[in-house]
Amino acid sequence: MPALSRRSFLVTGLAVGAVAGTPALAVAEGRLRSDPFTLGVASGDPSHDGFVIWTRLALAPLAEDGLGGMPDRTVPVHWEVATDEHFRHVVRRGTAQARTEWGHSVHVELDDMLSDREFWYRFKTGTHLSPVGRARTAPHPLSYGSGLAMAFVSCAQFEHGYFTAYRRLAEERPDLILHLGDYQYEYTRDTYNIPGGNLRHHEGPETETLANYRQRHAQYKADPDLQAAHAAASWAVVWDDHELDNNWADEVPEKPEIPQPGFLSRREAAFRAYYENMPLRRTSIPRGIDMQLYRRLSWGRLANFHMLDTRQYRSDQGCGDGYRDCPAAVDPARSITGAEQEEWLLRGFHHSRARWDILGQQVFFAQRDNNAGPAKVTSQDAWDGYAASRQRITQGWVDAEVRNAVVLTGDVHAHWASDLKLDYDDPTSASVGSELVASSISTGGDGSDTDPATHPFLTINPHLKFYNNQRGYVITRIGKDAITADFKVLPAVSRPDAAAHVKATYVIEDRVPGVQQTYLRPLDPGAERLAPEDQIRDTVDRETLRP
Repeated sequence: MPALSRRSFLVTGLAVGAVAGTPALAVAEGRLRSDPFTLGVASGDPSHDGFVIWTRLALAPLAEDGLGGMPDRTVPVHWEVATDEHFRHVVRRGTAQARTEWGHSVHVELDDMLSDREFWYRFKTGTHLSPVGRARTAPHPLSYGSGLAMAFVSCAQFEHGYFTAYRRLAEERPDLILHLGDYQYEYTRDTYNIPGGNLRHHEGPETETLANYRQRHAQYKADPDLQAAHAAASWAVVWDDHELDNNWADEVPEKPEIPQPGFLSRREAAFRAYYENMPLRRTSIPRGIDMQLYRRLSWGRLANFHMLDTRQYRSDQGCGDGYRDCPAAVDPARSITGAEQEEWLLRGFHHSRARWDILGQQVFFAQRDNNAGPAKVTSQDAWDGYAASRQRITQGWVDAEVRNAVVLTGDVHAHWASDLKLDYDDPTSASVGSELVASSISTGGDGSDTDPATHPFLTINPHLKFYNNQRGYVITRIGKDAITADFKVLPAVSRPDAAAHVKATYVIEDRVPGVQQTYLRPLDPGAERLAPEDQIRDTVDRETLRP
């Protein structure tokens, strides 16, 4: 087998750089009384020569102390990677250490792999063998490869429904999955409720300590549908607000008027637990209250993925979190990315030679005015609350002559598609990019089929082209000539067996900014038909209360 380089794997933040059987890892394994792979496996952040593989050991995932019922000792975990799912052709193997101080998580960072290839991986400790996961390396930096099947998702509230959308996504076997935030929710049970009552319940209190966050992540990770999605493909993840606290902004909690002296400790705990539970590279190891999450992934010459963090560095919301006519929204001194990340992003635009430059980020990018009159009433938690910041980013990709700019978004619990502009107040102005927005996996409950032609947001904002209020995900096919996006929906998330279908398909053509509809499924019989003013009120209420 090929030799393993010293930088080929990372365990809980420490590179141990050795293969199975070397003296550095001669630690007695002991025996675990039951299967410790209850949280499944995952891979992430693929490059042309490798990816990260992850697992976290837990004998009792919902243990209140957050330690997963594991003994207070380091546990050796063997891993191997093969070119076939039956592991007849193993190309890498080694041993990593699952340490107590990092929640018995394991991060193995692989390199020197063949580009544009499928691989399978698994872990073993004692007599226990993990499930098998699948990963794919990106094409060589000078190659377009054979195309990319990429899906993106967001907002999975465990209590609001089953994670069936994750299962349906896993069945599609994409090459890459982007998770754009709200991977888990911080609330204790009976806090964030849907009409008719929640289907499932969170264990433990509202997450504030490291033990709380570890327990909550474990509850989500123990879900078999989520495990299937992680095992099906490599993920690239970024957080939004609920991984810490609803609508937080930098060092400011959701309700700054209430003294919260422990908020920074809470932030540190949330960040540490997030790293422990995600297939992230060593560059994202948290340092106190800081964590480097924005980063760039390349899929050969086909696409650059600029993964953004719009929470950790943002200015606080100017006029509260909801829909407001807010003078602070246009203040050029305010930023949703922070100056350093903005400079990094603009520099990336200028250096890019990719066919597609794709921003993976959290909150609605295009303008969404909910007032037909002269006043501009927009969500202060989204890019609308940081209009000057949005203008600088948009102008940046125009000035850099980015070939195709595409923004991917989560957060708002509905599917949307829109054209992006430098001047949203002039409907005749040229489009300079495209935005695709994924609905929630489960947040908000079942939702309802809606006729996008009647939604007042689309009337007030003609650059908004599509809306649907069902749960689901978006799967795209990215080629040299076009991106095709299927907006997948489920009729219900209150049933664990629901099938997914395409509600609409949009295409973004090379060098043609904006989205073009190619398919729209007719409105389902008996679908909800709200009056225009009620449609706006429903959308605003849902997104303002618990976005």
